[in-house]
Formats: sequence, C-alpha cells, structure tokens
Amino acid sequence: MKTVFITGATGYIGGDVLSQLAVKQPDLTYRVFVRGPEKGEQIKAQYPSVEIIYGSLDDISILESESANADIIIHTADAADHVGAAEAILSGIVKGHTAERPAYWLHTSGAGIFSYIDTDNATYGIRRDTIYNDLDGIKDIIAIPDHAFHRNVDKIVLEAGEKYSSILKAAIISPTTVYGQGRGPCSQRSRQVYEMAKWTLQRKKAPIIGNGESCGCDIHILDLTSLYELLFDAALSGRDGLWGGEAYYLAETEEHCWGDLAKRIARIAADKGYIPAAESESLDHSTATAWAGFEAASWGLNVRCRAYRARKLLGWTPRQPRLEEELPSIVDREWRNLQVTEGV
Repeated sequence: MKTVFITGATGYIGGDVLSQLAVKQPDLTYRVFVRGPEKGEQIKAQYPSVEIIYGSLDDISILESESANADIIIHTADAADHVGAAEAILSGIVKGHTAERPAYWLHTSGAGIFSYIDTDNATYGIRRDTIYNDLDGIKDIIAIPDHAFHRNVDKIVLEAGEKYSSILKAAIISPTTVYGQGRGPCSQRSRQVYEMAKWTLQRKKAPIIGNGESCGCDIHILDLTSLYELLFDAALSGRDGLWGGEAYYLAETEEHCWGDLAKRIARIAADKGYIPAAESESLDHSTATAWAGFEAASWGLNVRCRAYRARKLLGWTPRQPRLEEELPSIVDREWRNLQVTEGV
C-alpha cells in the first residue's frame, strides 16, 4: 500500500487536496502533518482513517523520517518560503529512497515569484508587459534572480529533481491568485481577493494602489486541486516525462487588472447596499500593507503568466466559474463574516 505524506492539510490549498484524495483514493495510507491537537481532531473527525503526525516545520527529524518513508509527498504548508522544511524533505528522500522505489514530491510554490521586477524597483500599480509561461518559456522562469520571492525554495526542489532524478521525481505547482469556496476540513477561505472585498466593506471604498494598472492571474481552488490530482495520479502510475529540473507547473485560467477588480467589488457591494456608493481610494504600497498585510501588497504587483505545461502534458482543463462570476458570493461571504466579527 502506498503512503502519502501531506503538509498543510489544515490550510486552504492542502485541505482541499486532502478532501479529494482521501475520498477518491481511500485505499492509500495518508499521514498528515499538523501543528496541534485541535486541528488534528478536526481532520480526524472528517477523515477517520487519516494518520495524524504532530509537529512544526522546524521539526527537521520528523520531516526527514516521514519523507523517507512516504511514496508521495505533498508539501503545501508554508512550502514556498520555508527553506528548512524543503531541505529536510529532500534529506529524507535521499536517505530513504532508491531508483527501485523513487519518491514523488509535489511542492507548492507561488506565482508571486514574477513580481520581483516591481519589488526591486518599488513600482506599484503600473502595468508591465512581461508574461511568463511554463513551457517554451521555462528557461526564463528558472533563470529568475535568486532574491526573488520563493526562488530560494524553488531552487532546492528543481535542482534536487535534476541531481537526484533516479530516486526523486519532483514537480512544482505554482498557483496564481486562488479563489472559490474550499472543501478542506479546517480552512475554506482564500486571501488576496477576499481581503480586498473585506477592505472595501470596512472602508467603504475600493483600494487602488498607484494607478491600479498592475495585472495578476487567477485560478479557482477546484481547478487548482484538479492539477494536483493529475500529478498525483501520474505519480501513482509511475509516469515519466513530467518531473525534474524544469517541472514547473503554473496554475491560472485568466488575467485581471487589480484596479478594475477593486472597482467591480465596490460596485457589487454598493448594488447590494453594503456600502453607500461605488467609490475608490488611491493608496500607496506602505499604507495598503499596513492595513491589510502582504495580501494588499499583491494588489499593486504584476504577476503575469500562462499555464501551458499542465494543459499540454496532463490534459488539464479548468472548468470552474471565472473570478468575475464568483465576486458576488465573495462579497456576500465577507459581509456575513464582518457582521459576526465586527458588526459592520
């Protein structure tokens, strides 16, 4: 029986992935890495057969041991930025696997890596024309400077996939802005668009960073999980040609302009009577992040990319509603949450 080790199952992405694998592949052994008993009990209540391992990403020996014993590792817990966890997973794979029994590592990164030009130049809210793609443009992605967001961990995974290709089959999944109702046991809410809706409802105005012209891409959580499932199935079947030093899979369905998106949210909120009028406010980067954290920073950054690899190699076909179609339900949800938490 195959063993699957999952980190981040209490989160939005990892929880959604677990919700599908545990139901569709129930005969596998799932070992889920969780920080504490409260969340562990939530997972157990929904998926009784799942085995819970308690610890943090700083518990190197646990990560090594689990990765050495697992056939498939799905890393979603702060995966894009925690160097120590990635190194521990790799160490366990090298110690515990052979060419006859390779490990499959599905690592979660993030398309925020493409924002480095804006962050390097402190330019927020302007439009840039550079568009990355993960197929014939993969060389451009793996040549992104080392100081870029997520790049340090991406390098660990991709270089290991090249160096240890006989015992490690590695792939990076890189989501763009994720939206949609999650199905996981603990967290069903995404962040960037939801925080924008929350901001608009609280301050009664759409947040526009700079000129509001920066562009991002988006992906529904169910379509993102379907990409994990396709790679997972490929790992179970031992399919070749999908892994290694260029195995970088973007997840996106379309592009949005952050300023236009903010204005649409304000219009929806006004039409529903949640705010007096569909007005906007111009903000600088520091003001936005001081109010809403890193999620707000992304509203002024360009993350333009195209997910060709999964479509071509895996037949991945996004089928869920577009972000624009989901905006009314997102605004409604944030309004309901604010009624409970703040009485807005």
